[in-house]
Amino acid sequence: MYRSGTVMAWNVFRFCTALRGLGSIMILLVLGVVGVTYYAVVLTNYGPALFDGGLDTLTSFAVLLPFHGLLAMLLWSYFSVVFTDPGCVPPNWRPAIDEERGEIDPLTASDFSGVQTDQSNTKVRVCRKCNQLKPPRCHHCSVCGRCVLKMDHHCVWVVNCVGALNYKYFLLFLFYTFLETTLATISLLPQFIAFFSDGEIPGTPSSLATTFLAFVLNLAFALSVMGFLIMHISLVSANTTTIEAYEKKTSPKWRYDLGKKKNFQQVFGTDKKYWLIPAYADEDLRRMPELQGLDYPSKPDLDAQEF
Repeated sequence: MYRSGTVMAWNVFRFCTALRGLGSIMILLVLGVVGVTYYAVVLTNYGPALFDGGLDTLTSFAVLLPFHGLLAMLLWSYFSVVFTDPGCVPPNWRPAIDEERGEIDPLTASDFSGVQTDQSNTKVRVCRKCNQLKPPRCHHCSVCGRCVLKMDHHCVWVVNCVGALNYKYFLLFLFYTFLETTLATISLLPQFIAFFSDGEIPGTPSSLATTFLAFVLNLAFALSVMGFLIMHISLVSANTTTIEAYEKKTSPKWRYDLGKKKNFQQVFGTDKKYWLIPAYADEDLRRMPELQGLDYPSKPDLDAQEF
């Protein structure tokens, strides 16, 4: 039987709701990988060497100190993404009025779907599923079943949407995950090479198997996360999101691209002391509305551009 593209797309997105069922399973999986790595690096290989003295003790300190520091930052960033709401549309939200021009900030849809709006503005965006107006750069998440401010994507690893209010935390999670998995891979490399040597390898079968598994997992995560990190660095530098880049609305000119420095500050804030931690300075939160996800500065000559 022939099915139209619209029906097929609708059927595909129906299965997005199955992602909700993963829930805590993905969190437990992440914690499981952390646990295997911790057991292999700390308890099996470098922890006992702390008491051997000499070069072994110095090597253990050189590995374990940054390992625990990066692990703490990784978990802090991870749970900040998991438990921080990415941003939802406030009830009865309406576009801001440009007092100088006497116009409502232009949006992109003309179908109001029953929502009462200013009929003189023919570019107000409306979410037909939520039946409400959509702020700039807001998109509907088929998994969460709601509109998310400056939505980037729905991430199964954090069981949450990545949006305006937790995007920085997600980037820091990628950053610290890459550093931690790289450190774990390098620190376990000698033990991994020893598996293929003819000499006897000290340790029980379970500890050796855990070390081998931890090396393979961390190498795989380091390589995959590096790709995601590079991609998101390019997105931040252009002040765009994964969805906006996919929709090809950032080429050749993008109204929100204000230069790499300002683009970076719109995600990480202006206070350098807070750049590497999943938090914002109170002053930034007060004076930077873009950190709240409802209003974004743009280039005046491109204000009519769709988004």
